[in-house]
Amino acid sequence: MGMTLAEKILSEHSGKEVRAGEIAVVKVDLAYAQDGTGPLAVRKIQEMGFEKVSNPQKTFFFLDHAAPSPRFELSNDHNFLREFSERTGCQVSEVGYGISHQVVAEKEVKPGEVVIGADSHTCTGGALGAFATGAGSTDVAVAMALGKIWLRVPETLRVVVEGELPVGVYGKDIILHLIGRIGAAGATYKALEFTGDTIGRLEMAGRMTIANMAVEAGAKVGTFSSDEITRDWLNRMGRPGDFKKSTPDPDAIYEKTIEIDARTLSPTIACPHQVDHIRTIDEIGEVRVDQVYLGTSCNGRLEDLRVAANILKGKKIHPKTRMIVTPGSRLVYIEALKDGTMETLIEAGALTMPPGCGACVGLHEGVLGDGEVCLATQPRNFKGRMGSPNSFIYLGSPAMAGATAIEGKIADPRKYL
Repeated sequence: MGMTLAEKILSEHSGKEVRAGEIAVVKVDLAYAQDGTGPLAVRKIQEMGFEKVSNPQKTFFFLDHAAPSPRFELSNDHNFLREFSERTGCQVSEVGYGISHQVVAEKEVKPGEVVIGADSHTCTGGALGAFATGAGSTDVAVAMALGKIWLRVPETLRVVVEGELPVGVYGKDIILHLIGRIGAAGATYKALEFTGDTIGRLEMAGRMTIANMAVEAGAKVGTFSSDEITRDWLNRMGRPGDFKKSTPDPDAIYEKTIEIDARTLSPTIACPHQVDHIRTIDEIGEVRVDQVYLGTSCNGRLEDLRVAANILKGKKIHPKTRMIVTPGSRLVYIEALKDGTMETLIEAGALTMPPGCGACVGLHEGVLGDGEVCLATQPRNFKGRMGSPNSFIYLGSPAMAGATAIEGKIADPRKYL
C-alpha cells in the first residue's frame, strides 16, 4: 500500500514506516520562531535546563513581526533573542531581512525535509515539497533543544486542480475557493496535498500562497510534489544542490479527493470576519475601501508585486484610498527595486514599508481605525486583526489589490488585464 507525501516524509524522519493516525517521533531538519513566539520558546528551553540547542546552524529566530520595533517592550524581546542566539550559536534574521516563511523558503527549506516553526504559517514551506508545520512555542522549544518532535501523522485530503486558469485568476483565488468550499475547519489536522495539471504549471509564488493558507482550512500541512518548478526556484535562489524528488506514491491512500475545475474560477474575496466567508467579484457588490495592503507572507513575493504593478502602471491610486506595500523579504525588495516594480508602485501613490509582517498583525505600519475597510493580500481577516475591532478586512489577490487601489472600491482586476 502506497504512501502520501506526508506519510513518506515522516516515515523517512522517524526511521520506520508510519501511517495516518499513528504517533511518530521525527527528526527535525529546521526549527524557527519569530519575535512574538521566540521569547516564549527560549524561556521554555531555559526552564527545561538546556544550555544549548541540538543544531544551532538550523535554529533560527526571526525579527519580523515588529520590524522595526514600534515599542520598547518589543525592542527588549529582540535583544533577548539576540543575546540567547549569540550565547548558543543560533541564527538571527535581523530586522528588515524579511518574514520567516519567505526567508526560509529562499535560503533553507529543502524538498523532503521536516520543518517546525513557532508560527502557524510555517506551512508555507510545503510548496517546496517539505513537511512544514506550525507548533506552539513549547513544542518548538523541545524541537530546538532535542532536534526532534512528536507528531500525529495526518490523514491526507488530495486536492486535484485541473484546467487553464482564466485571466485574472491566481493561486490566491484557488485557495480562497477551496476554503470557501470545505470551510475554515474542513481540513483540521489533515494534510492538504495539491496536484493536477493546473498545479503543475503554477509558479512557486502561487504554490507558496496556497501552502501558506492551508492552515486557514485547519490543515496541519499543505504539500506539493517537488518538480521542475521547484528545481527552477532553487536554482534562482542559488541552491541547485538542494533539489530532490519528493512525491507521493501512485497508489497512496487518501481520506478524500477534492476536484477543482480551474476554468470555472473567477476572482475571489474572503469577506469579514472569516476566511471561509467567500464571495466572487461578481457577487461582492460595491464595497468602498480605505486601505489596500499588498504583501505579507502570503503574497509578498516579486511575482505578486509585479502583478499589482502591471495594473497600476501609468495610473494613480484613488485619492480617498491609501496603498501600503510590504515585500516579503529583503531579496524581494531589492529585486523589485532593480526591475522597476517598486518604482511603478510608488509613482502610482503607494507607500512602501520595510520587509516584515507590519500591518498584517496589527502592530504598526498600517493599523486600521474604527469603521475602516481594507482589501489585503494577507492570509487572515479576523475581527480586529489589523487594529480596531470595528474595522473590516477583505482578502484578495495582488491583481485585485491593484484594481481596488485605482477605483477606491473592491474592483474586478480582469478589466485591467
